[in-house]
Amino acid sequence: MLSLNDLRNAFACRTTVRRSTVGAVITVALVLGGCTAGFAPMYAARDAGGAGLSEKLKSVSLATIPGRVGQQIRNELIFATRGGSEESVAQAYRLEISIRERKGTSLVDRTGDSIGQTYLLDANFRLINTADGTIALRGQSSARAAIQKFTTIYSNVRALRDAQDRAARTVATDLKVRLETFLATQV
Repeated sequence: MLSLNDLRNAFACRTTVRRSTVGAVITVALVLGGCTAGFAPMYAARDAGGAGLSEKLKSVSLATIPGRVGQQIRNELIFATRGGSEESVAQAYRLEISIRERKGTSLVDRTGDSIGQTYLLDANFRLINTADGTIALRGQSSARAAIQKFTTIYSNVRALRDAQDRAARTVATDLKVRLETFLATQV
């Protein structure tokens, strides 16, 4: 049977836990309460004076990227930022991308023959402000895609093309997120 002291100690401990929990909640609320002006949904509609993120994305001109993979990246970006439509709004920025492609061996059988490769795609990008020609954002994005080698030539060509398409889609998605993050902070 519990004594009166045991009940008092249990009640005191429970009260202390409640007080510390309430104190922590109040502290977090006060800290975050002061920051609410800095946090806003990226895709939220802006006031009459500001453009939304989708409109800002449409203001980025995409320069031509040489090669089939470059064109694939550009097409993915056009579709992701404009829904596939042509450039129609005033272009505030120009995105220039240069790519580097290579293949590396990833799997080797007992005889030393390659049975698998990795397609490596690196993209360097610069976002240029068209008003004054300054570089507003620069960086690098990369993607890796596995390729399994087959005995027929057509299968190998198709496997490489599929790996290139997967890597291009990955780079385009990464670039879109970086553009969105940058443009969301611009007034």
